[in-house]
Amino acid sequence: MAAGNIWKALLTLLLTLKSARELNCKSKMSFIKVDETSDFSLHNLPYGVFSTPDNARRRIGVAIGDQILDLSAIKHLFTGPEVSQHQHVFDQPTLNGFMALGSGAWRETRTFLQTLLRADEPTLRDNHELRGRAFVDQSAAVMHLPAEIGDYTDFYSSRDHATNVGIMFRGKENALMPNWLRLPVGYHGRASSVVISGTPIRRPQGQMRPDPAKPPVFGPSKQLDIELEMAFFVGPGNRQGEPIPIEKAHEHIFGMVLMNDWSARDIQAWEYVPLGPFLGKNFGTTISPWVVPMEALMPFVEPNTVQDPEPLPYLSHQDPYTFNINLFVSIKGEGMSEAATICKSNFKYMYWTMKQQLAHHTVNGCNIRPGDLLASGTISGPDPESFGSMLELSWRGSKVIELGGGETRTFLKDGDEVTLTGYCQGRGYRVGFGSCQGKIIPALQQ
Repeated sequence: MAAGNIWKALLTLLLTLKSARELNCKSKMSFIKVDETSDFSLHNLPYGVFSTPDNARRRIGVAIGDQILDLSAIKHLFTGPEVSQHQHVFDQPTLNGFMALGSGAWRETRTFLQTLLRADEPTLRDNHELRGRAFVDQSAAVMHLPAEIGDYTDFYSSRDHATNVGIMFRGKENALMPNWLRLPVGYHGRASSVVISGTPIRRPQGQMRPDPAKPPVFGPSKQLDIELEMAFFVGPGNRQGEPIPIEKAHEHIFGMVLMNDWSARDIQAWEYVPLGPFLGKNFGTTISPWVVPMEALMPFVEPNTVQDPEPLPYLSHQDPYTFNINLFVSIKGEGMSEAATICKSNFKYMYWTMKQQLAHHTVNGCNIRPGDLLASGTISGPDPESFGSMLELSWRGSKVIELGGGETRTFLKDGDEVTLTGYCQGRGYRVGFGSCQGKIIPALQQ
């Protein structure tokens, strides 16, 4: 081959490779501008329910950058085999109907949306009339609970947290109860008091016994605490009496949110024997508004924690289902100019996986339904900065938590604003959860 032809061939090859790289780059970018530090990249596309001041109707949307794509406005574009006959689910005021469709419909919808929002896809990009109706600024939206939550269960699946609490109340020798390493411990919470991020939390009142030598007293909790948690929404349910096998558990897990399971430790300490959490827990549980689909989290999956003793067969699974999600908790008290980060943790510290939690929850034939919420329990790691509750950070009130500027805490004060955030870090992008925020307001006057 002549030298000129060789150079021509090389140039053609280089241009082809350059075009391929550019096409690949465009396929990973959206025509909606997304900053590298945004939680809501094209790799994420979480689902939520929103309304706007000019339209009070609650609609299902997907977050992309600082925008919301209204799925009710583009439902006619869903023509795939799994979803085309179910376009009506995007007109509903909650995600329950979409959750019920199952993993095939979820994958089809996600793939379609990622294609629709690509920088090189003209269908929505170039339809200015439809774009005008379909997109809403997140700053102009009011977020609502993403689903009608029929039931809410809270687990206790962080070994570090359970060990810390056990040491405080029972000593090192009996830190973990005999059943803890054998099954995912949990309790049934109160679905009616699960609220969306931004909802104020009123300081609860109840019975406490601060002095064990004296009778109990009634009044506002003095040991109001946070619990850094995550939770998942259930998709398709199961019939009563028919357990969900662990091999199929992932087909029933729709997506995840951040959760703050507010806890009144002094009320809880007096009431929890013999039946466990009650008034110390049921006054408020806050979740983030955006539900991150499990497929968006799969690139960040990690090997499961080694479990010893080995779980019983119905709880055993070898496929990884633990996720590298960076988690943070901050507090901003009244008069503070900026929030102080009090916890840096990670979801990968969990001992029991979500698949194990769901399999155990249903092994006795308990039936679950689309929109049910199952929470992780407090997420603590091995280091003090990763402790996911003020109970641990202050070690039951024996030391102060420094917030800066002379501000300290052992437990929460009225006016404190608590914010949970979390994200997975990719190369040049994030898959994040937004924020889960609540502010403590004073107890009602008696």
